[in-house]
Amino acid sequence: MAVPKGKVSRARRDKRRSSHWKLAVPGLVKCPKCGALRQSHRMCPECGTYNGRTVKVVEAKTQAE
Repeated sequence: MAVPKGKVSRARRDKRRSSHWKLAVPGLVKCPKCGALRQSHRMCPECGTYNGRTVKVVEAKTQAE
């Protein structure tokens, strides 16, 4: 029967588990209308369209001078 020889410290245990919680980068796709990158199955933040129709009216961004 397998018995551990000694206590595994918290640091050693947590180093081993550190790779289990890495977050994946969300998949980005191009908006068919404006070409900006957006998350799939979500509204485009630049032009406010989703699935070929306007969902939200987005005001044009202006630079402060």
